[in-house]
Amino acid sequence: MRAYDFTPLHRATVGFDRVADLMDRVLSSEVQTSTYPPYNIERTDEDAYRISVAVAGFSEADLTVEQRENALIVSAKKADESAAKTYLHRGIATRAFEKRFHLADHVRVTAANNADGMLHIDLVREVPEALKPRQIQIGKTAKAQVLEA
Repeated sequence: MRAYDFTPLHRATVGFDRVADLMDRVLSSEVQTSTYPPYNIERTDEDAYRISVAVAGFSEADLTVEQRENALIVSAKKADESAAKTYLHRGIATRAFEKRFHLADHVRVTAANNADGMLHIDLVREVPEALKPRQIQIGKTAKAQVLEA
């Protein structure tokens, strides 16, 4: 796998160390990406997103959705029922899983619901007023006003 050097990014920017760290984590070969369970990430609005996870066979009691700082953790654990049943073919996987999603700053979970074998998690990015762009009034300084008087 390729190794990327983010040194130029550090020289030309301030405060983007977390982005470089995230890129290092994503691009490192140590990260194991699991394809179970399948999921979709979609943009539903300018600042709204939805993660849909296929959780066939799991009830709401089996599922856990947790947001910790900038991470969303979706996990499931089902009680072992295989002892009571004899399967001739078992194609529906109900094995335990933990799926982690890294969230950007100011993204929070607004809702989660389980319907028709799909767990839908709605997220929204809420940028605080202090971080939104604002227009600065250009005016005379106090010193200039005193000189005119």
